[in-house]
Amino acid sequence: MTSKHQISTLFLTIFFFLILGCCFASPRKSIRSRRPCKEMVFYFHDIVYNGKNFKNATAAIVGAPAWGNHTILANNNHFGNLVVFDDPITLDNNLHSPPVGRAQGFYIYDKKEIFTAWLGFSFVFNSTAHRGSINFAGADPLMNKTRDISVIGGTGDFFMTRGVATIMTDSFEGEVYFRLRVDIKLYECW
Repeated sequence: MTSKHQISTLFLTIFFFLILGCCFASPRKSIRSRRPCKEMVFYFHDIVYNGKNFKNATAAIVGAPAWGNHTILANNNHFGNLVVFDDPITLDNNLHSPPVGRAQGFYIYDKKEIFTAWLGFSFVFNSTAHRGSINFAGADPLMNKTRDISVIGGTGDFFMTRGVATIMTDSFEGEVYFRLRVDIKLYECW
């Protein structure tokens, strides 16, 4: 009787250690500990049409609240304005540097109380270094020094990529021109 008891105790002990070993043998890496597979920095330059700068404008107000108009951003933190853009992307902060692509999309000023916007856009590349596009979406609390938005996909060299883009307002001139620095970290690269 004791040998059967010893065998079953031994079997349970071995089974326990096998289960314990399986649970702790391959700990999963947390997303925070992962390193980006690709990192890039670009600048995009937005020149909002103000009724006088048609030749240089790269963005235009296409939707405005009843109290606003389509050439001047609305009061109340620009709430209700919808702006579309087709901005040049450069490798440095000089507007006159050769563009490596275009930032194309829109932003919506979406709060009355706080100066903030929601972004949906793509970087469409046309250089020899990069082909394809990277797609972005997310909230942009403009008063923060840096803001993170999601990289939600891409095409070409960036097929099905995902990651985070940290954007920072690098320069602005009134409500007509601003330049954003975009620090892209991709965590899924194919």
